[in-house]
Amino acid sequence: MSEPSYELLPGAAESPVILHVPHSARAVPAGVRADIVLDDAALERELDHITDAHTAELAEAAAGLAGVTPWRFVNRLSRLVVDPERFPDEREEMLAVGMGAVYTRTTHRGVLRDEPFDPGPLVARYFRPYARAMTEAVAGRLATTGRAVVIDVHSYPSRALPYELHGAGPRPPVCLGTDGFHTPAELTAAAREAFAGCGETGLDSPFGGAYVPLEFYGADARVGALMIEIRRDLYMTEPGGPAGAGADRLATALAVLVDSVAG
Repeated sequence: MSEPSYELLPGAAESPVILHVPHSARAVPAGVRADIVLDDAALERELDHITDAHTAELAEAAAGLAGVTPWRFVNRLSRLVVDPERFPDEREEMLAVGMGAVYTRTTHRGVLRDEPFDPGPLVARYFRPYARAMTEAVAGRLATTGRAVVIDVHSYPSRALPYELHGAGPRPPVCLGTDGFHTPAELTAAAREAFAGCGETGLDSPFGGAYVPLEFYGADARVGALMIEIRRDLYMTEPGGPAGAGADRLATALAVLVDSVAG
């Protein structure tokens, strides 16, 4: 049996926080690669643009700095395999640009997979097991601590890419994605305070919303959620280059947020 495409890294038993890192990896299994029409060089360029580079390392550093170690749930495969944060059905607005749970278009709206393409096998092999494992991780925090807080760790380019549906809006250094049911005001306020030294924080632009497993979504207020979208020029060379000095400051800010929430 193949290895899982994700990893749950345990934190402190008393921590309700799960740092969720869904888009940091570049790995594409050979069987999935066969359905992608890009040549190797074009695929590497696409991975540069679509990957939230170094976010797994940011989360790892923050976990090490936090007084109460958070749990981490990390996707080990590229989002070009499946995007675990999409709705797996017609509710997903990104279907309009070929970026539902399984992408058929690139960041520049070119062809990634020939259509019609059946996403069913990839959803069954990768998306649904990931969703079940994340649901179990949240359920574990609820059972142990009585609450769970999912903090999504993302990044985004300083200049809008053609696939973005809301790319004309503000692009602050740190964008906080919120949900009307799962993001209480105090969680947003804690994030603004934690990232105050990293530049302006904005809300839900250019990306909005926050990830919650469907079993709890809109139904269990004990599950809090916030998306942290970091503009990439703050901490790395775009589009897919190395991390820079700004990464340390951002990891420290994330650790402050984790401890604020855990406390």
